[in-house]
Amino acid sequence: MEARAVDAGRGWQWIVDGFQLFRKSPLIWVALVVVLALLWIVSFIIPVLGPLLFNLLSPVFLAGLMIACRAAEQNEELGIAHLFAGFKYAAPLVTVGGVYLVGTIVVIGIVFAMTGGTPMPGTLSKSPADMEALAATLRSLALPIAIGSAVYVPLIMLIWFAPLLIVFNGLAPLEAMKLSFAACLKNMVPFLVYGVAILVLWFIASIPLLLGLLILLPVLFCSVYASYQDIFVAASSPASPTSSNPFLR
Repeated sequence: MEARAVDAGRGWQWIVDGFQLFRKSPLIWVALVVVLALLWIVSFIIPVLGPLLFNLLSPVFLAGLMIACRAAEQNEELGIAHLFAGFKYAAPLVTVGGVYLVGTIVVIGIVFAMTGGTPMPGTLSKSPADMEALAATLRSLALPIAIGSAVYVPLIMLIWFAPLLIVFNGLAPLEAMKLSFAACLKNMVPFLVYGVAILVLWFIASIPLLLGLLILLPVLFCSVYASYQDIFVAASSPASPTSSNPFLR
């Protein structure tokens, strides 16, 4: 199986196609994301182990959402059960989750080691001294965060398509992660466009008390499926992003 390179503008089109999938069953998509968020919150009930377990299972939940995307594409009825459909492929997906978990811990360790555990100013007022302390802290964090991000991006590239390639194409975890990384590397420009668009949309969605995220988050999950379809599936596929922009309708 081989990934294809696509034009830069496809990065935005993935979001458009994600919205198209979302609007087929908007209430169910919102419910799926709310349930996932609740599971994440509940994971903190068990200190340390809970969040670690959730991160380990994150590719399983992502796979479930991708299965929901395919069901929506085929006009099938969606349900909360789709969120847990990835457990059918738990073993290889948890392997991917393990790589992601270890990689995340390494990134956090790098940032923490470079900052020396530098705390943010505990109390801020409008006094010049406090503002200067905050500015100094932010300056000291700039390099560690930049280096941490530089390490984290390749990790995301490894994981981005891996659950889909495991579930839909039957690839082994290592093979899926290698192909995911190669596909992202081949499409760096459209992914850059995609990332910038996500940042802008995230800012806009966060303004009304974060309520916009109830729509944006499921759209983003659907856009992951759209990017997979665009890069790995033939252009003649029904899921290929060829339709007109729904925002202009």
